[in-house]
Amino acid sequence: MVSTKVTLSGIELDNPVIPASGTFGYGQEFAELYDINCLGTFSFKGTTRAPRFGNPTPRIAETPSGMLNAVGLQNPGVEKVIAEELPKLKKIFHKPVMANISGFSIDEYVETCALLDREEQVGWLEVNISCPNVHNGGMSFGTSPQAAAGVTRAVKAVTKKPVYMKLSPNVTDIAAIARACEDAGADGISLINTLLGMRLDLKSRKPLLANTTGGLSGPAVFPVAVRMVYQVYEAVSIPVIGMGGVSSAEDVLEMMLAGASAVEVGAANLVTPFACRDIAAALPEAMEKYGINNLSDIIGGAHHG
Repeated sequence: MVSTKVTLSGIELDNPVIPASGTFGYGQEFAELYDINCLGTFSFKGTTRAPRFGNPTPRIAETPSGMLNAVGLQNPGVEKVIAEELPKLKKIFHKPVMANISGFSIDEYVETCALLDREEQVGWLEVNISCPNVHNGGMSFGTSPQAAAGVTRAVKAVTKKPVYMKLSPNVTDIAAIARACEDAGADGISLINTLLGMRLDLKSRKPLLANTTGGLSGPAVFPVAVRMVYQVYEAVSIPVIGMGGVSSAEDVLEMMLAGASAVEVGAANLVTPFACRDIAAALPEAMEKYGINNLSDIIGGAHHG
């Protein structure tokens, strides 16, 4: 009998499969299709201090082996999430949930994290630092070690929950940014967020997305994600959550060998709503095929040879 259990910052998961933020809402739509308690946990929709309508449409474009999105963090705001979404979630999901948080200033991150810190259902805070800093010419917090450390330090000061910093891949040295987060007190690292891309419409000769650029996700980015997870695992001693194009149980094993303690699945949920359920269900058979008894034993296995 194989064991799919893994641990993230002292919290045990039945399996390492976690729907990624922005592809699973607050769980409600998926719970109508299957029992979402079969998942390790899930990362809920990126939540900000104030409600956000998001970017103008069109904000989704298809690409070979992937998709571009420029949704723009549409969400009802943290107070409404706490007042309405979390009580609804409690009825359908009986495990700790991962709260994904975005902000456009350090103060916004701090206020949102402080509010979610009080919520018993929230097991971890996943802090998305791919957002532009409105007080610094729109430069993303995740593109400099100093800025990434600044958010980490500020958030850690207002929460007792484990804090996972979600990194942007649109950088020159991902390991340096991960190290800066660890040094500032991060409990873990999540990566990768989407890669910056764009498509053009040949008829109009203009960008397909109203926002001009968008984030590329899906199987096309998987090799980049595996490479960055591998590099970050070498650079830090805190847990890593790997994501980026994961769409099968074999992909989960590959991510874990690269160094991931758990794995998020994003774009695959938009191809089929059963993606995460099916990947979790396929894990034991894939483990048996590759002679793995205990899933947690293979974390970082590619580094020990």
